[in-house]
Amino acid sequence: MFAVTSDATSSPELTTPHSADRPALTRAESRPVHTLSAAGDLLRALAAPVRIAIVLELREHDRCVHELVESLGVAQPLISQHLRVLKSAGVVNGERHGREVVYRLVDEHLSHIVVDAVAHVEEGAGK
Repeated sequence: MFAVTSDATSSPELTTPHSADRPALTRAESRPVHTLSAAGDLLRALAAPVRIAIVLELREHDRCVHELVESLGVAQPLISQHLRVLKSAGVVNGERHGREVVYRLVDEHLSHIVVDAVAHVEEGAGK
């Protein structure tokens, strides 16, 4: 178990970075509760299979709802519901173009979370 502080003023660095292309992270013990809570909310928003598929699609390029319906084979109301969850979590944003709304990822960090999770599962499936 870890203890969380109300601020991150004393945050010792880990000695080894997570991977070669990422900087060392501060220890969880020094993370503010609101930061950990927000990260948990974000991960919950990404947790549904359809939302993972949407993020992977939007990683390729921006799409409107009907394109996601066609590519994922999921009903339009369900796609719209999942997009609302992703939008409220700050994962995607939408821009109106006439009668359609084109959705895009807010930033690439979020797609890396999904891609890494999928790759991890696929790597483990061969074991």
